[in-house]
Amino acid sequence: MKASPVKRAFKYRFYPTDAQAAELARTFGCVRKVYNLALAARAEAWTARRERVGYGQTSAMLTAWKQTQELAYLAEVSCVPLQQALRHLQAAFVGFWGKRSQYPRFKSKRRSRASAEYTRSAFRYTDGQLTLAKMAEPLDIVWSRPLTTGVAPSTVTVSRDCAGRWFVSLLCEDHLSPMPTATAAVGIDAGLSALVTLSTGEKIPNPKHEREDRDRLARAQRALARKEKGSNNRSKARVRVARIHARITDRRRDHLHKLTTRLVRENQTLVIEDLTVRNMLKNHKLARAITDAAWRDLRRMLEYKTSWYGRELITIDRWFPSSKLCSTCGAIADSMPLNVREWTCENCGTTHDRDANAAVNLLVAGLAAAACGAGVRPQREFSSRSGQSVVKQETSPARVGLHS
Repeated sequence: MKASPVKRAFKYRFYPTDAQAAELARTFGCVRKVYNLALAARAEAWTARRERVGYGQTSAMLTAWKQTQELAYLAEVSCVPLQQALRHLQAAFVGFWGKRSQYPRFKSKRRSRASAEYTRSAFRYTDGQLTLAKMAEPLDIVWSRPLTTGVAPSTVTVSRDCAGRWFVSLLCEDHLSPMPTATAAVGIDAGLSALVTLSTGEKIPNPKHEREDRDRLARAQRALARKEKGSNNRSKARVRVARIHARITDRRRDHLHKLTTRLVRENQTLVIEDLTVRNMLKNHKLARAITDAAWRDLRRMLEYKTSWYGRELITIDRWFPSSKLCSTCGAIADSMPLNVREWTCENCGTTHDRDANAAVNLLVAGLAAAACGAGVRPQREFSSRSGQSVVKQETSPARVGLHS
């Protein structure tokens, strides 16, 4: 099998010296300042003159800002992260104009992630050592996994999270070989009591990482609220809260990576449902549990891993009645409240586990849509009230998104 080139980011933790930490902190501040100045200039130009300012104009503004006495400190750090900040702002506006994202917001010192991006001209990577511009010594990186032999980073992003941890992300062009072809196919139903239920009948428990640390997090947040604003004790309490959040996030991401890698390795075809997580979060009784389950991250990981390793991912339309449809006879129940975890089909008498039945229906619909195309199979609907079956031609029972 021929390996296909893909862009992959390898993220590592590192421990800077005091001089490196000070230099990076200055760079983060300058990046944030340039981004906010350029955003304000673009907003003012449009509001006052209906003039659309692009990257070229903001780059010229940056040169002028460095020559002023007030902003002369911008010339003390590497110019590459500052130029990259302007490119990121341009990309944000392109996404806004394309109606793919909201209007760009100003970066906050406290709420925004501190980061700086370096391109090839601003770092040196030799013999496993990475040295950034304006630094005399290489970064002390913990190489938790090696880079692929012969691969060199094209972009380096340095960041510091709210818990005070430092990370470096190396963007490389890697050549991945597809996994050996598998014959299995699986339907995947996402849930809360079980994180996912497979069409094989297996249920993967939901670890509920946030719920496990909820009491600990609440105590830390109460302690933070009692501290005087602006004091050193408040800063220390804020870091303690951030570390708990980081622990929750890291454990959740690790579990999702292991789960999705296993599913992609064992199955050639994977079928999931197109869930509207944004709308589901409007249910305030379930919003916290849905956020903890991280269904959106689960789908994102499945999408890029199936694309990397030569697998097929099929996405079923959200309106497909996977839970109400009897996988044995094809009858559709009149209603299926969320509290109903098991139900018996009134047509054939089969008793179904709600999630397992939905996973089987997703698999069948996904395979049919992949083989015949969406909208070609009539959905046989059985009304329990009239006791008669009705054949209904659905125009789009499944919307297929193929990633291979």
